[in-house]
Amino acid sequence: MADVYVIRHGETEWSITGQHTGRTDVPLTARGEQQARKAGAVLAELRGTTVPPRLVLASPRTRAKRTAELAGLNVDEVTQDLAEWDYGDYEGLTTEQIREKEPDWTVWTHEIPNGETAKEVGDRADAVLARAREELHRGDVVLIGHGHFSRVLVVRWLGLDPAAGVRIGLDPAGISVLGDERGQAQIRRLNVPPLGEMR
Repeated sequence: MADVYVIRHGETEWSITGQHTGRTDVPLTARGEQQARKAGAVLAELRGTTVPPRLVLASPRTRAKRTAELAGLNVDEVTQDLAEWDYGDYEGLTTEQIREKEPDWTVWTHEIPNGETAKEVGDRADAVLARAREELHRGDVVLIGHGHFSRVLVVRWLGLDPAAGVRIGLDPAGISVLGDERGQAQIRRLNVPPLGEMR
């Protein structure tokens, strides 16, 4: 039975500091590169086969494409649909900085000036998942992207509102596995860490 594997890119300087990183092309740190390599080994173990995935899609950001490369994946297509949430005017800011002007702000519940809404992000996630479902009867699909967007992917797989993504966490280079049981969508694995990253 084929599955969808969702991989968050490895660590960046901005993921360490908690800065919202949408359009900015921040590279992986040395640790992020190591995480990506280790995620590749975990992916191979989770898949239980050396047969390449049927389809590998990646975000256009360097941090995602580099994660795919270091994990040993050949990207079939780079798609803007897998890009991180567009944080608009909040790009590069931490939640604490945003809350100085907008108390109680979260990406899940509040507007983002000149950025995307949760519904717009959910619509992109639906497009990615529709593409994945088209290929699943032929084999596994791997999606390499970002933190917030990948959380939306996971909850949209279950048919939940994009804002439900607040209820799950995805660490750098974490892998989630989406599948189904008798036609019911399910999360088979969530946020499986790279080797040596257990907390």
